[in-house]
Amino acid sequence: MFKRLLAFFRVSAPSANRLPPGDETDALYKRLRWQVFLAGTVGYSLFYVCRTTLNVIKKPMLDAGLVDASQLGYVGSALLFAYAIGKCVNGFFADHSNIKRFMAAGLAVSACANLVMGVMGFTAGLVSSATLTVIFAVMWTVSGWGQSVGSPCAVIGLTRWYPLKQRGTYYGFFSLSHNLGEFLSYVLVGIVVSIAGWQWGFWGAAFAGALGVLAILFMLHDNPESRGLPRIEVLTGESIAQTAAPAESTLSLQMLAMRTPGVWILAASSAFMYMARYAVNSWGVLFLQETKEPLLVTLEPGVRSIIKFFGKDSGDGNFLLLVATSIISINALLGILGTVLSGWFSDRFFKGDRRLPALMFGVLYSISLALFLYGGDSPFINILSMVLFGIAVGVLICFLGGLMAVDLVPRKATGAAMGVVGMASYIAAGLQEILSGWLIDSRAVVVDGVKHHDFSHAAFFWVAASVISFLLLLPLLGGKSKAARPERGKNSSQS
Repeated sequence: MFKRLLAFFRVSAPSANRLPPGDETDALYKRLRWQVFLAGTVGYSLFYVCRTTLNVIKKPMLDAGLVDASQLGYVGSALLFAYAIGKCVNGFFADHSNIKRFMAAGLAVSACANLVMGVMGFTAGLVSSATLTVIFAVMWTVSGWGQSVGSPCAVIGLTRWYPLKQRGTYYGFFSLSHNLGEFLSYVLVGIVVSIAGWQWGFWGAAFAGALGVLAILFMLHDNPESRGLPRIEVLTGESIAQTAAPAESTLSLQMLAMRTPGVWILAASSAFMYMARYAVNSWGVLFLQETKEPLLVTLEPGVRSIIKFFGKDSGDGNFLLLVATSIISINALLGILGTVLSGWFSDRFFKGDRRLPALMFGVLYSISLALFLYGGDSPFINILSMVLFGIAVGVLICFLGGLMAVDLVPRKATGAAMGVVGMASYIAAGLQEILSGWLIDSRAVVVDGVKHHDFSHAAFFWVAASVISFLLLLPLLGGKSKAARPERGKNSSQS
C-alpha cells in the first residue's frame, strides 16, 4: 500500500511520444506553461483562504465565551507549527513528486479539515472550552500539514516550466497568490460570518478549497517531459552553457542547499518578518475591534449596505466585524501590487539582485506597522498604514519568503531551499501566536462583566520583530550577489 502511494505521487516519467522541435512544440510549451502559472497562482490563493479562516472569526468566538485569547493562540500555532515542519519535509518530497497530484492532495486535506471544524462549531456548546480547543488544534494541525504542500509544488512548477531569466518576474506574479488569498478570506469569509455565523466561515473556506483542487487537477502539469516536450533547459537554451558539467543527484544538491549560509540568513530574516506579518493577519481584526472602536464606528455606515444587500441586518457587532476585516484586507489587496512588481522590478533595475530592495522595503515594513499600531483612530492614517504595510509585505514575501533563497541554489534543490526558509518562517509565526495570545490575555481587564484586552506589550513585540528582520539583511549587502546568475560549474547540470 505504501509503495503504491509513493508510486502515485512520484514525478512523472517522460512521455513515450516525444514532439519534434518546431512551431507546434513551441506553441504547446507556451500554452502549458501559462496553464501551470495560472493553476499555481489560483490554486495557492485558495490554499490561503483555507488557512486564514480562524483569523476572521476570533472575535465572535471570544464573545460567545467558547475560548479565550490564549487558547486561540494555541489553536493558531498548531497550524503554523505543522506547516513549518511540513514545509521542510514536503519541500524535499516535492522535488521528487508529481506536483499536480501532490498539490491537489494537500489542498483537499486542508479543505476537509475546515469542513470538519465547521461541523464541530455547531456542537461547541455541548463540550468544554478545553475539549473544543483540543479538537480545533488537532484539525488545524491536519490543515497545516496539507497547507505545507502548496508553496513548494507551485514554485517547483515555475522552475520546471520557466527559464532562469524570467524566474524573478513570474515568481513575483505568482506571489500575489498569498495576498489574493488573504484578501478573499477577509472579505468573502467575513461576509459569510457576518450573515450566517462563524461556523459557516469554515464551510465557505472548504468550498473555496474544493474549487482550488479542481483548478490544480485540470491545469497544473508536472514537467515538460511528461507532455512530450524537451527539458526546460533545452527549450530555453540554458543547456548550452551547462553541457560540460558533471551530473549530480537531486539529494546531493539538496544537501548543498542546506549548507549554504545565505539560505539560513534569509531564513532567519524571513522568520522575524513572518512574526510581524502573522501578528497583523491573526490579531489585526481583533486589535481593531478592541482598541479602535471609534475608527470602526466612523467607517461603519459606508459598509453597512454590504450586509443589507444580502437582505439581513445582523447587528452592530457583525457590522463592526466587517469594517475591521475590510481594513485588514487592504494590506492583502495592496500586497498584490508589491508582489507583482517585486520580481520584475529587481530583474529589470537591479539585475536580479534582491538584497537592496529587500532592505528598503524592510524599513518601510517596520514604519507602516508602527503607524498602524500607534497612529490613533484617524481613518486616513489607518488606511495609509495598511496600504504601505501591504506593499512592503508583498515584496518581502516574494524576496525573503523564497525567491532570494531559490536564486542561491540549483533548480533541483528549489524545494529544499523553500523548505528551510518556510520551516523557520512558520515556526516563528507559530511562536508569535502563542506569545501574542499570552501577552494579550495577561493584561486583559473585566469591566462591567465585559473582558477588554490590552495590546500594548504585544504591539511592541510585533514592531521589534519587524526591525530585527531587516537588520539581519545587512550582512548580505557586503558580498557579491549570486542572484539571477546562470547555474554553472559543479551544480549547473541539475539546474
